[in-house]
Amino acid sequence: MTKYRSQRRADAAAQTRAAILSSARELFLASGYSSVTVAQIAAAAGVAVQTVYSSAGGKTAILADLLARAVHDPIVDESLDSMAAATDPQEVIDITAAGVRRTHERHWDVLFGLLHDGLGEPAATQVQKEGVDAFVATLTKVADRLVKLEALRPDVDHTLAVDLLWFYLGQRSWFLLVGERGWDFDRAEEWLAASARRALLRDSDASR
Repeated sequence: MTKYRSQRRADAAAQTRAAILSSARELFLASGYSSVTVAQIAAAAGVAVQTVYSSAGGKTAILADLLARAVHDPIVDESLDSMAAATDPQEVIDITAAGVRRTHERHWDVLFGLLHDGLGEPAATQVQKEGVDAFVATLTKVADRLVKLEALRPDVDHTLAVDLLWFYLGQRSWFLLVGERGWDFDRAEEWLAASARRALLRDSDASR
């Protein structure tokens, strides 16, 4: 009986946390992160303010949770595994572009909706920076693979390769082309991958 009651409490706590995260997400997207208060999140979720802190950790922790779903999406590891097995440098970039596209497309409402105009609070900006750092770390592995394949142009070293991968495949490129200029994801992926191949690779067929 004690085990049953314990499971009920755990289930109730999980439901409460889920309601808080869902309510916060909707409020952030509707009003902007910096405009939303913990009291508003609590009211929308139907809980006390203290429950928001005890269950979800407050605004910054909620934001970190929402962004972590993109940063740690299984697509990232799947793409890295495929990229690491590829021996064609152009395929390495194409796999990377496809993985970044799929991750952004899956989480587009949160990524573009929350991050495009900035978060407006130092603690939140730090959370965003940690996500960017994780993204760059992933692209560094792509650069490592291209170096191992001896695929980079003579004027492109490892550091520049990481910078160029970030320039062409990083978050801002998708925000600009898809979010601001209205490209669809297919067109953006094709153009960004071709541009990255041309900028990075010794032997590049940009029309691939």
